[in-house]
Parts: sequence; structure tokens; C-alpha cells
Amino acid sequence: MSKAKNPTELVDRYLQAVRFWMPKTRKQGGLLAELGDDLRSQIEDKETELGRPVDVTEAAAILKRCGSPMLVAARLGPKRHLIGPTLFPIYTFVLKMVLLWILVPIFVFILGPINFANSSGNIGVAIGTTIGQLWSAIFIAAGVVTMVFACLEWTHAIADIDCKWDPQTLPPVQKSEQKTSLVKAVCELAFAWIGLLWILALPHYPFLIFGPAAAFLKAGPIWHSFYIPIVLMSVYGLVRSAVILVKPEWDWFPSASELVRTGLSLLLLHFLFNALGQPGMGWNSFVVLTDAAKHSSQYIKVVAVVNVSILISMAGVWIGLCIAAPIQLWQLLVYLRKRRNGIHESPSLQLQ
Repeated sequence: MSKAKNPTELVDRYLQAVRFWMPKTRKQGGLLAELGDDLRSQIEDKETELGRPVDVTEAAAILKRCGSPMLVAARLGPKRHLIGPTLFPIYTFVLKMVLLWILVPIFVFILGPINFANSSGNIGVAIGTTIGQLWSAIFIAAGVVTMVFACLEWTHAIADIDCKWDPQTLPPVQKSEQKTSLVKAVCELAFAWIGLLWILALPHYPFLIFGPAAAFLKAGPIWHSFYIPIVLMSVYGLVRSAVILVKPEWDWFPSASELVRTGLSLLLLHFLFNALGQPGMGWNSFVVLTDAAKHSSQYIKVVAVVNVSILISMAGVWIGLCIAAPIQLWQLLVYLRKRRNGIHESPSLQLQ
């Protein structure tokens, strides 16, 4: 890992590390700004004392006296009781990782289809069983993680964590780019073209989506009504990427167009879910068996598992889009407000 070249860069790296461990609240930017002013003031006082500019090693000593970024972030945040400030940032990080990135995907994409297969095709029973098991697993996992960190806190197992870190090993500052890079825009345009060509080829080459399973699976009737809207969504993504590439000075366009795409995706899913309740449709109409495999009991179970997996995945996408839409809208409004007021963030460190 590269070391800081000057004290200013070292302070920026330190503030970035503190920000990573701090809870994202409205006060975060102000607290980090105050911390940065205090650190720079200490460096200036040291330079006055020495009669010369401080070097990186001397600046690192000042930061080391201030404390590790994790500990400083805990001090700046709200006070905790069961788990102290040294361990609390790690505790919240581990808890989120275990619950959101391990347990939820396992239950949604693995145990959910298994419960459906074991419930003889009763989707209501399968969903209820999966949610009940997930709820119990969340409580158990959260309790175990909390108990482990509480024991570490009570036994002072890592009481010396603050004295073993080196400010000069902090990662470099991630620069905030206001404009989309040329390479990223070109890659997005290329993938948009590939995606559109892939969608256009699907009706003629089902192997592109089913692979070897195309011998006994084919697209269900519901996709016949939604194929054109899906193609249009792909065309919109292609046009969006092209505009970003051609008009990089439109720095508002990526966020605004992404919000529009999220809204259109939610609208498409809304109509698709409504279509599932129409006569002749249902949760089992995403994929169906080919004529040659209609009478195979083995393939009937396979197509049921595939259909419920698609339904669960689409529900997950819908939930994700519902969460993303207000966040994207808020980010766009904040950006437009800052642009209108002429507020620009520091190129070396983005505090908010």
C-alpha cells in the first residue's frame, strides 16, 4: 500500500477512514470538518514549535495520539452502553454483513425454493415457512454476534487495539469524480449494445437463457405480452449510455436518467404482477415445459422450482427498486440544490 507523500494527504486519508466507521447522519459532515480543522491546527502548532514544516512521520505521530479512526468515529457518534466505542463500529459492520449479505440471500434463493418443493407446490405455505425460519435465524444470529462482542468488551480482549495501528498505512483517498469517466461510459455503451442484441436473439435462440434446459423448458405465455416493453427498456438503457458518452458536461443526466429507469422498471413490474392474476396466468407461467416433456413428472417438479425462483427473484428486485427510488430522488435533489447554490465539495475529501 502506498504511503502518504505529505501531511495534508495523510490527514485526508485519516478523515476518510474515520468517515467509513461513522454512522451516516446529518451531523457527519460537520463533525468531520471540525475534526479536520483540529488536526490541521495541531500540525500548524507543531510547525510553529519546530520552526519548519512537519514531515509525514511527525504528522503521523499527531494522528496516532488522536486515536485510531475506528475509535475516533465511535467517540464522535452517539454513546453506547453494552458494547463500548472501540468495538461498536466493528459490531455494526459484522451484524449487517451476517444479516443482510449472508442470511437473507440464503433463505430467499436457496431455502425458499426448497420449502416450496417440500410443500407440494403450495406457495403460501412455502413463503410462510421461509419467513418464519428467516425470522428465527435473524434473532439467533443477532444474539450470537451481540454476545460475542459483549464478551470481548467485558474481557477487554482487544483493549490494546488503539496502539497497534500505523497512520501511514491508511488507504489512499478515493477521489470524487463529478463526471463519468470516458472508459466507464464506453463500457456501459458496449454492454448496453450486447444486452439489446441478446434480448432480440432470445425468441430465436432460447438456449441463450435456458442453456441445456432449452430441451425441455421454454418461455411462458406471460412474456409474450411483455417482450416489447422489455426491448424498449433495453433501448432506453442504450440511449442513456450514448447520451452520457456524447454529453459528459451534462453532469445531472446520469442521476436523473437512472431515476427514470428505476421508475420505468417499477411500472413494468407493477403491470407484470397484475398480469399474474389474469385468467390463464399465474406464478407458474414464467416458464413451461416443451411438448416433448409435458408428461414427465421429474420435469414438472423442475419447472415448478424454476417458476417460484423467478417469482422470488422478481419480488426481490421490486423491493430493491422501491428502496433505490427514494434514495436516487433524494441524491438528485441534493445535487441540484448544491448546484443551484454554487456549493462544491473538496476534490481531496468528500465529507458528506
